[in-house]
Amino acid sequence: MLGVEELYHRYRDDVFRYLCSLTHDPAQAEDLLSETFLCAIQKAGSFRGEGSEKTWLFGIARRLWLQALRKHRPTVEYSDLLGLYVEDTVGQALDTRQLADRVRQLLDALPRRERTIVQLRAQGLPYEEIADRCGIRAGSARVIEYRTRQKLQQTLREEGYL
Repeated sequence: MLGVEELYHRYRDDVFRYLCSLTHDPAQAEDLLSETFLCAIQKAGSFRGEGSEKTWLFGIARRLWLQALRKHRPTVEYSDLLGLYVEDTVGQALDTRQLADRVRQLLDALPRRERTIVQLRAQGLPYEEIADRCGIRAGSARVIEYRTRQKLQQTLREEGYL
């Protein structure tokens, strides 16, 4: 893994843009950017190299954003989080509620393990914790979540939601 300073210089703009797309508030994105790299420094030893450093940083940023969202809006609906999880540009395709309702229907139709993994990931849990809860390896949780999310997105595209 790169040194923290090099990691910051290489990915800060990408992480900042990602956070801006989530928060729609550059000031909040800047705060979360700082927290993201502080968290990365603290967790540098836990980076396993299973994914790219950029993906790892985006995951940290996303978790911090979800935590901030929960703190400032304790009434966030689970269906809202699911809609954001599946597609960040939900507003361009359809009303968030309609999309979230359809995602919930599709999730209900999934096998239990896939549904559980996607729901836990949508809540912001790291793959390691999901793996522990499901009795599988973190890499397997990552693959199952990715493939299931791709399948959900494809279905939503075919149905005209995205």
